[in-house]
Amino acid sequence: QVQLQESGPGLVKPSQTLSLTCAVSGSSITTSYYSWSWIRQPPGKELEWMGVIAYDGSTYYNPSLKSRTSISRDTSKNQFYLQLKSVTPEDTAVYYCARSEGLRVGSVKRDEYDYWGQGTQVTVSS
Repeated sequence: QVQLQESGPGLVKPSQTLSLTCAVSGSSITTSYYSWSWIRQPPGKELEWMGVIAYDGSTYYNPSLKSRTSISRDTSKNQFYLQLKSVTPEDTAVYYCARSEGLRVGSVKRDEYDYWGQGTQVTVSS
């Protein structure tokens, strides 16, 4: 059974870097042609796609977040990571990691992802 589990600090101060981990079990992050995305949902707002790392390590980002976002992976741990720099209170959200077959650049359609993590709340506040 495929499982994704997000982890990271629940509270981040403004201007700091938010770092999250998505631990994957039941599926290798290097298996063709799966891709692994980060998606967030601010309170009262729609889902926002942040970026994706494909099975081959290639990455794609939301243009509106690209200058602050980095997605990486550790294949030995079967984990992938999100870093978001210079956070502000507007980055407060529930952050999800999700798997898709093939690339889903920009997509927030739930049915285009076959597995999701349970989400982790991140609050940006001093």
